[in-house]
Amino acid sequence: MGRKNWLFSGSPRGADASATFYSLIETAKANNLNPSDYLYKLFEKLPHAQCRADLEELMPWNIVDNAEIK
Repeated sequence: MGRKNWLFSGSPRGADASATFYSLIETAKANNLNPSDYLYKLFEKLPHAQCRADLEELMPWNIVDNAEIK
């Protein structure tokens, strides 16, 4: 995204949160997913994750296309 964007994170926690979102978005793109669709479904399903395996299933590399996020 660019070096100057990190100047506006506000705090180290804000910078960590931004880095997490940028990483998810770029990883979704790298796996040929629509980032906005992926994030919508991710945030819909994330509260129901019970264990590490549930979280792993939601990672972009484990999804063939957006239709697979159920």
